[in-house]
Amino acid sequence: MLAELRVEHLYYRHDSIAVQVDRAAKFHEKYGETHLLHPACMSSSSDATEGKKDFKTINPGAVGGMPSTDSIDPEDLDVAKQISDLCTFIYQYGSDRQKTRAMLCHIYHHALHDRFLEARDLLLMSHLQETIPVAGDISTMILFNRMMVTIGLAAFRLGKIWDAHQCLSDICSGRVRELLAQGVAAGRFSDKSPEQEKAEKRRQIPYHQHINLDLLEACHLISAMLLEVPNMAAAGVDESRRSRIISRTFRKYHDMYDRQVFTGPPEMTRDFVMTATKALMKGDWKKCSDLLNTLDVWNLVAGDNSADEIKVMLTEKIKQTGLRTYLLAFSSQYDSLSLSQLCSMFEMGKNEVHSVVSKMMINRDLVASWDQPTETIVMRKIEPSALQVLALQFAEKATNLVDANERLLDAKTGNYGYKDTENWRGGGGNQGSHFQGRGNFGGSGQSRGFRSGGRGGGRGGGRGSGGGRGRSGGRGGRGSGRLRPVRNNNNNNNNKGNRW
Repeated sequence: MLAELRVEHLYYRHDSIAVQVDRAAKFHEKYGETHLLHPACMSSSSDATEGKKDFKTINPGAVGGMPSTDSIDPEDLDVAKQISDLCTFIYQYGSDRQKTRAMLCHIYHHALHDRFLEARDLLLMSHLQETIPVAGDISTMILFNRMMVTIGLAAFRLGKIWDAHQCLSDICSGRVRELLAQGVAAGRFSDKSPEQEKAEKRRQIPYHQHINLDLLEACHLISAMLLEVPNMAAAGVDESRRSRIISRTFRKYHDMYDRQVFTGPPEMTRDFVMTATKALMKGDWKKCSDLLNTLDVWNLVAGDNSADEIKVMLTEKIKQTGLRTYLLAFSSQYDSLSLSQLCSMFEMGKNEVHSVVSKMMINRDLVASWDQPTETIVMRKIEPSALQVLALQFAEKATNLVDANERLLDAKTGNYGYKDTENWRGGGGNQGSHFQGRGNFGGSGQSRGFRSGGRGGGRGGGRGSGGGRGRSGGRGGRGSGRLRPVRNNNNNNNNKGNRW
């Protein structure tokens, strides 16, 4: 269908690019090929000689002036209406696959021009996120991934950080190039056949339709940073929030950056974001803002003054995140906080600070109240009740039990992937390993394998001979280890212990 081809040739172009392309087409239609025009009419002085008929001083080719199509009004080139009409025609007469692709192109074009709400409504009403995984058409899946990334970038440009992270997290957590068909994974141990590799190369997107991966990574990591930094600050104070992770990819990069012995000046986009994260966690929001605003990827965003608008939005979001992080991390150290002091610290207006703090109070992130006459925030220190203390203790014991079961399973199956830094050594040691400080999951100082039981039971265990009860609460075993069987000839008891 020609309408489908027409849509797929229009949907990825921003209006600023579409105007220039259409002007070039009008120029070619009116004047023909540029290289066939006389050089005199293409010179910079041709406009000054327009209308003069003195051929002794000017070249006859410059009499008509420089050819131009500036008279074309950009408002007459309504690409959005053109795509909408073409998609409506496809919705009426196209097949199911054509309708799906037309809908994806329509959503992509809305998101490309920052019409986030229209794109989101079309996506939710069409239920494409439910039908695409079972469609079986790889090219349509690639178009769906491109559409989701574009919606995420549009949400980021509009300051909708949570929506941007939700749209970008799935794509940016894995193989971005393959999911967007912008490159082939050069794996050394690839299990793809030559025919599959050729088919994958044929599915690659042309270069002029590529989405810049540095810009994509910057938007994803910055949105994750603005969500994770307050969460990590609250987890350091509130025990119940430690297990809540918003972005595992960001946490992984942050842990890798923390483990580096020496960190030089940032070079890549990821390094800039990680350095800005460290500054924001220390409360230096100005350094964080300067680092992120100096990224060159903002100049790649299409549209007039888009880079400046993004930098202003980022500065405001960093201020709000810095305020939330400060209150979550240090609110327990204060009895009250002055509104004017917070305004001066973060260079925000009173209404903005009041809005951020009130939202934290509503969401139970900050246990405090406003004292309107003095414009102060009064902190409320609430101690947990007896039931809450018991619930926390029960959760901690359940966690310890799960860890113990993982250790037992690893020891039984011979898998040493799980290791505890304090109490677990894969294969015994000079001092017998302990299970929560007691019991005998290890041999004596002379044993190298896993041996169950103990002559005295007790704290460190024995050599594996059958023994009596120890403080660990279990019976000594016969000393048969699964990794290193030990024959015990002195075992005269009939006690049956755990066998490893």
